[in-house]
Amino acid sequence: MSDLNGASPDEMAGVLAKQKAAQLRDGAPSLTARADRLDRAVSALVKNRRALNDAVAADFGHRSRDTTDVADIAVSISALKHAKKNLRRWMKPERREVEFPMGLLGGAARVDFQPKGVVGLIAPWNFPVGMVFTPLAGILAAGNRVMIKPSEFTEQTSALMQQIFAQEFDVEEATVVTGGPETGAAFTKLPFDHIIFTGAGSVAKHIMRAAAENLVPLTLELGGKSPAILGASADMEKAAARIMAGKTLNAGQICLAPDYVMSPEDKVGDFVDASRAAVSTMFPDGLKDNDDYTSVINQRHYDRLQGYLDDARTKGAELVELNPKSEDLSQQPHRKMAPTLVLNPSDDMDVMKDEIFGPILPVKPYRSIDDAVRHVNENDRPLGLYYFGSDRAEERRVVSSTTSGGVTINDVIFHNAQEDLPFGGIGPSGMGAYHGRDGFLEFSHKKAVYRQTGSEIIKILRPPYGDTFRKQMDARIK
Repeated sequence: MSDLNGASPDEMAGVLAKQKAAQLRDGAPSLTARADRLDRAVSALVKNRRALNDAVAADFGHRSRDTTDVADIAVSISALKHAKKNLRRWMKPERREVEFPMGLLGGAARVDFQPKGVVGLIAPWNFPVGMVFTPLAGILAAGNRVMIKPSEFTEQTSALMQQIFAQEFDVEEATVVTGGPETGAAFTKLPFDHIIFTGAGSVAKHIMRAAAENLVPLTLELGGKSPAILGASADMEKAAARIMAGKTLNAGQICLAPDYVMSPEDKVGDFVDASRAAVSTMFPDGLKDNDDYTSVINQRHYDRLQGYLDDARTKGAELVELNPKSEDLSQQPHRKMAPTLVLNPSDDMDVMKDEIFGPILPVKPYRSIDDAVRHVNENDRPLGLYYFGSDRAEERRVVSSTTSGGVTINDVIFHNAQEDLPFGGIGPSGMGAYHGRDGFLEFSHKKAVYRQTGSEIIKILRPPYGDTFRKQMDARIK
């Protein structure tokens, strides 16, 4: 079966069984076979670039095709090509040290990297192409087969990807399952050899419970409230331009978007002015009919974001709307929201408790860098952390004294764009990491292999134990 639109649990289980049987039948795929699968994934993106752009734009109501090109398609191709380029080196067994004296006597140890089998990939709606094909690089490089469940929020994109995978891959290699929450829930209960999920922590808890029934290992990328800390030495214009670029990309609907800013209290006004200038520079023609500015994905999320603003306003925050042409965005079909700063937010505001996932940016003042570090550490560990400044001692203090999935210094999000750096969260922001070799390792079983020496000196380890054995133990146990 190649058409798995709203497939039943039995139909999905049947495809999984088929893929597992194929993996056992064919064994670990060769370098050539893996490279071919990676090439076909690249080809699928290149051939269907325009169609994917159109589908994503339709699902969002409006999204820039340039945004999809850079954040979904180009990054995916980069990941797939990086995997192919390094595949031969990654696949080589890794030699390990052997305990004395076995190594001297011919004992040998190595780690083989074996495909786990079939991976279940559950992708989100915010980057509906990139969050399939980027992890796919590590999954295919490691020699696995894959079943993909994209988001029901991006219905047209998901349907198109189902067609694309059916054209490029045999169902035994890779296939796409579409459907709503019930399909997704049944998907997570399947006995995969690994599951990777990108999305909300609340959903991840359900996935973990379902996966536990089959003891399926998980990679979870969950986001969180990623802080941007402005040091006293920060170049305010440059920092604001880069922070607002990250916050307005995809209208802030990014797991790594800066979720709030911590600014020296005497520089909050400077940051507001620089942010207003930055937004005006990026969107000089306004937001409403600007192809470069993305809409909120659906009405539910739009209402959620408006609720954050209402709550913050009621509790005393000052709201600063960054709307270059002062357009009325209340009457337009695609749920566009102007970037909005929330000044002096209190910790009881919803906007400071939940991951925002939209174009709202709280700006929280601090008196000392220790106060900023303390605030970060008193809350859940974030997926990303961003520090701006030229004070290397302060930079080291912030980076070493906080725990986050990753860090970008003097910008936001860019650590995720480096294929040779692991990408993942920690604790509430996720578990496991992928990208580059780390993705290959994440989706591989690291099998320990030891070859014993031919020397029978090892017989001292077998009964009857004598004086030689006891001298060896006395030498070790001290």
